[in-house]
Amino acid sequence: MALMAISLQYLLHISTIILILGALTLVQDETQFTYNGFRGSINKLHVDGLATILPNGLLQMTNYSMRNTSHAFYPYPVIFKPKHLSFSTTFAFAMYPQVPNHSGHGIVFVISPSTNFKHALSSIYLGLVNVTNNGLSSNHIFAVELDTIQTREFGDIDDSHVGIDVNSLRSIDAASSSYYSDKEGVNKTLLLNSGKPMQIWIEYDEVQMLANVTLAPLGHPKPSKCLLSKHIDLSTILLDSMYVGFSSSTGKISNSHYILGWSWSQSGKAKDLDLSKLPSLPRIKHKKLSSNKLVFVLLLSVVLLLLLVIAGVFWFMWRKKYEELHESWEKEYAPHRLSYKDLFVATKGFKESGLLGVGGFGKVYKGVLPSTGATSCCETNRS
Repeated sequence: MALMAISLQYLLHISTIILILGALTLVQDETQFTYNGFRGSINKLHVDGLATILPNGLLQMTNYSMRNTSHAFYPYPVIFKPKHLSFSTTFAFAMYPQVPNHSGHGIVFVISPSTNFKHALSSIYLGLVNVTNNGLSSNHIFAVELDTIQTREFGDIDDSHVGIDVNSLRSIDAASSSYYSDKEGVNKTLLLNSGKPMQIWIEYDEVQMLANVTLAPLGHPKPSKCLLSKHIDLSTILLDSMYVGFSSSTGKISNSHYILGWSWSQSGKAKDLDLSKLPSLPRIKHKKLSSNKLVFVLLLSVVLLLLLVIAGVFWFMWRKKYEELHESWEKEYAPHRLSYKDLFVATKGFKESGLLGVGGFGKVYKGVLPSTGATSCCETNRS
């Protein structure tokens, strides 16, 4: 019995050590990871909505479906407090518009206390919040949006911008999408929904309480100048453990949103992406009007034109109905006739109370012209 008790106690100690080592390994994995493509990562990401991993390892956040949301998160919570507020992350992405020069709506890198966004809305809300909770401090959300729609409700500066968001989609800082070319010494414009792959770096220094965001075409060295740099105290925003990942949405007009690779670290600079291992993007296929739709549009235009012509003819006939009739003898003397419209107004619609008599040429009414006073008016058959 004593030997059995010792054996059980030994096994208990071994099990405890294994659990501790497993927990330490899990924490280490949570502080640093790199995805050079997502092939074989279906169980290493928490995805919902339209998000899916394509066979070549490309993370597709949305397709051309309208008014939908998607999310993709690292499946384990990341420990931020009390000593891990600083972080560094970078990811490569691309956005394909369904219709050239029209887009909707964007990709958001997000740090959130939960991966449950079932109450979040699509379209301008980017799958993060809804009408009632947008802006609430209880959200505890830090995000960087890559937005391709100008929403005046949120104070967006244009339809291709990068913004830093805290609990709300009204950015605390934003800039038009561009990057600094160290070689040329100038800022160069980027169009987020161009279909061209780009890379973004997001870094936070807890000592300086400074968030930096840098953007560049994929394959271009990280620029020396940030696109955004904002002082912010994340200790009041981030909880002890949070989830890191992406949110995306489509609206009436949609994009296909892709993430090619992602690197995260809480122990210094995030590991560089291996560009040679990143999955290839699909060929751009813009939505075009089919020949049948083109014919329909042309026919509809012709029909509308005919309706306008018919309406013009009826208007002309209606105007002629109330025109004053003149005979040749009236041109020599002062006009003795009034327009039918004037007579109608003077007799108050030829009311029976104003009827004076009936003759061979018609009925005689008493009427009052607003401009000349009382007069007798004769209604005759215009035929």
